[in-house]
Amino acid sequence: MRPAACLIFAATAFLQAHAQPYAPPRTPDGRPDLQGTWTNSSITTLERTNPSFSLILSTEQVRTLEAQRLQMERAQNAPSDAEAGAPQDRNTAAGYNAFWLDRGKSVAIVNGTARSSWITEPASGRMPVSEHGQALIEAILSKRNEDGPEGLNPADRCLVGSRGSGGPPMLNNIYNNTYLIVQTSDHVMINVEMMHDARIIRLGVHHKPGALTQWLGDSIGEWDGDTLVVKTRNWHPLHGGYEPVFLSEQATVTERFTRTGPDELTYSFEVDDPGFYAQTWKGEMVFTTSPGDIYEFACHEGNHALEGILRGARRQGRP
Repeated sequence: MRPAACLIFAATAFLQAHAQPYAPPRTPDGRPDLQGTWTNSSITTLERTNPSFSLILSTEQVRTLEAQRLQMERAQNAPSDAEAGAPQDRNTAAGYNAFWLDRGKSVAIVNGTARSSWITEPASGRMPVSEHGQALIEAILSKRNEDGPEGLNPADRCLVGSRGSGGPPMLNNIYNNTYLIVQTSDHVMINVEMMHDARIIRLGVHHKPGALTQWLGDSIGEWDGDTLVVKTRNWHPLHGGYEPVFLSEQATVTERFTRTGPDELTYSFEVDDPGFYAQTWKGEMVFTTSPGDIYEFACHEGNHALEGILRGARRQGRP
């Protein structure tokens, strides 16, 4: 065979090999094995924060964003000034460093492209909240107060993970971005590190009656080839009325889990909810393998210190 022909043959073989979809490991019943410990920690967030960016970032934009994150972390973890004295801003929610945070250091790469947001549709990279939905959200938030336990948001009461980490859709948080997946032939369990929530996805069954609402919703799944498709409905009203993704009793969230590499799980979602949104909206992200174990997250503030939170609010409100 001539050298030129050898080069063409080698290049063709290389392209064909890399054009083949990833063949995931299999469970004993022949399904793709999604099990393991995963993380979605990333600089990328649900919505696009810079309106001048498109969905796909340039190399220079990625460098800028990652440099900004590095600079922020260095500033947050700088040694304290012993001569500065006590903070004067009365901000009791502030931390003295960022050691325990896990915001991620890198922009997410999804299907080979750097992403400015998880949302892929609409093109704005923002949730398409309708006028009616915005009015509902404002009414929900107007009831947030510290007059009693019911006035606090569900995460402060340790009822559900904060910032949408439990999902669906499952979003990255400022910390505790680890997920443990365990699967059998008729169930998939996702143990969410944040608040130690456990999503139980029942396979090959119908949804429970709509009157049976529950935290994280009622999730059922089926296999579409090598992709696990999960549909969720019927959230507990307090969870559905909790930011960042508000969900009404009409909502259906469809998720798709696909092993796309030995250390990669591609996750896409679609939110169909005319109660809050003007159109169906979509997103996708990548989970990567996380070394080590997942430990229980103990939410002491809401479990043991709620009385102190409420007493402090009352004292702060005194003239």
